[in-house]
Amino acid sequence: MKHVSLLLSTATFLVSLTVAYAAPSDYFRLSIIDADTGRGVPLVEVETTSKERFVTDSNGLVAINAPDVMNQNTYFTVKSHGYQMDADIFGNRGLTLEVKAGGNGQIKLKRLNIAERLYRITGAGIYRDSVLLGDKPPLTHPVLNGGVTGQDTVMATPYKGKIYWFWGDTNRAGYPLGNFATSGATSKLPERGGLTPDKGIDLNYWTDENGFSKKMIPLPGPNGPVRVGGVFTLTTDGKEQLFTHYAHLDGSGILAERGLALFNDDKALFEKVFAFNGPLTPDGQPLRITIKGVPYLYFQSPSLEAVPLVRVQADKAHVLDPLAYEAFTPLKEGTQQVGDTQAFERDAAGRLVYGWKRNTAIVGFGERDKAIKANSLKAEESSIQLRDIETGMPIQSHGGSVYWNPYRKRWVMISGQAFGTPSYLGELWFAEADTPIGPWVYARKIVTHNKYTFYNPTQHPFFDQEGGRLIYFEGTYTTTYSGNDNPTPLYDYNQMMYRLDLADARLTLPAPVYSLNGVQGAIDYAMREEVESQKRWTQIQSAAFFAIPPTLRHEGLIPIFRTATSQLTAQAPNQGKPLFYALPATPAPDEKSTPSVRPLYAYRDENTGRWRYSTDATRTSATEKRSEQPLCRVWRNPSTMLALDYEAQPAL
Repeated sequence: MKHVSLLLSTATFLVSLTVAYAAPSDYFRLSIIDADTGRGVPLVEVETTSKERFVTDSNGLVAINAPDVMNQNTYFTVKSHGYQMDADIFGNRGLTLEVKAGGNGQIKLKRLNIAERLYRITGAGIYRDSVLLGDKPPLTHPVLNGGVTGQDTVMATPYKGKIYWFWGDTNRAGYPLGNFATSGATSKLPERGGLTPDKGIDLNYWTDENGFSKKMIPLPGPNGPVRVGGVFTLTTDGKEQLFTHYAHLDGSGILAERGLALFNDDKALFEKVFAFNGPLTPDGQPLRITIKGVPYLYFQSPSLEAVPLVRVQADKAHVLDPLAYEAFTPLKEGTQQVGDTQAFERDAAGRLVYGWKRNTAIVGFGERDKAIKANSLKAEESSIQLRDIETGMPIQSHGGSVYWNPYRKRWVMISGQAFGTPSYLGELWFAEADTPIGPWVYARKIVTHNKYTFYNPTQHPFFDQEGGRLIYFEGTYTTTYSGNDNPTPLYDYNQMMYRLDLADARLTLPAPVYSLNGVQGAIDYAMREEVESQKRWTQIQSAAFFAIPPTLRHEGLIPIFRTATSQLTAQAPNQGKPLFYALPATPAPDEKSTPSVRPLYAYRDENTGRWRYSTDATRTSATEKRSEQPLCRVWRNPSTMLALDYEAQPAL
């Protein structure tokens, strides 16, 4: 034992010497910044020709004093998910720098992502290189906090004047196995002295007697992980309480129990209230809704799609009643499993009947695909029809969140994608809809990863800035499901924060143009703003097609107006305002084609003189005459169903 003690003492002495020697002036300072913003870019890898790899910290800094690269010209290959350097004539993306103690170098990267990567939230060494270089990071614990080296999937909500944060499986510094019963922390709200979200999140972890992030929901029973979801608050008789859904797995990873838990403020942990036995639970990222003055909570489905398809009235009596939960589903009420054709509710005309139904299962993407293959359901009958705006290809939503955005005046979705490219589960999309449940159709990719996973993203609306123009979201960066066997040091299995500017022209997306019942049998056309202001939701026949709202940027598009007789025209009437913007009838020579864009034709009934408009060039009746040339080009509606929850208003 004396020999071991001597070795430990010697090691400690050597470490002390190293730390004492490695002053900030002993390092070469490499700064990697966004060429547009000048802000440091985290998660950038630089690699020497001998394959020695360094990674920028959350300030975009690398502190280098490796003896094999110092005091010489060193070439660094530079790569980062969603960022890029220009290539030289040989296709190499990098730079040669003179590396020496006290020296510095800077590399500018072009951002390919629309969203801007800001910083890492969890794990070890968040500001490691900044500390080595003598900089002062914004965090109280910039290198190691709560003994945490990795954390999975965040849930966060304001509660009693702070932000409460919870994560799933948590890695520790002291041993490969960590905390599998949920971790937790708090931080100050920006308006109450906390960091602004562009700077960081100063987490204060709940820890155990060893200083490691403690178990926040220590349930008896199966010896498996306990993970929370759907964290939300309720106020009853003036008392605010914090609830969560939990999933308790057995030792083999199979779900053993789902339930509801209540946070005990005195013990600083969740305690079980009851177990769910029905098909619906309050899981995912919740949002608050008001329907005719009644508060509701909306949740996501077990299929992990971002659209909130579960709801319950936001009071204790309903939340504690498993039979009070409703699903937006096409199944017959009371159906708890998707079976054959008889499970689907259809009207006399054979149309699917979507609606809010109690004690009824949701048709997730797995069940939906099986039903389509079994000819129980047509693909166009799905209420969720996410499409890539550039290619028209379907997007399978996986993880994400939906919140009302006051800047866009629509419901905004940040969603992950299953079966994506170049990463199976690492591509993120932006979409927006007129109601929380849809219509969800056209989306734009905002974050990409090169064979790396970034799953379970969520917005943090309590961080919104400039009236919702700037939104913040995070997700889990991990090699899981990616096929990548080369995890990024320090970053892997941790949370990354991004910022998205909703004024970016690339986020201009088409929205529904509705056909409505007009006067004396005429067909009117209107977009959300007009329908909402005139309360005409019940007059809607269909989402006839999609076009660009006048409130969004419309460079390169043409305005389309509506006359007093409900005729659409490209000629502006006196003092008329555009109904929508569309693509010109004739494509530009350099325009990329997409199957989603279709010509919009005018049809006139010869008997009544009424007009209607359609992207279907062959759809005519005996009394209708179609225009020879299209009025413009718009985006088609791929769904035959109309998913609207127009009574749902944001709970402001």
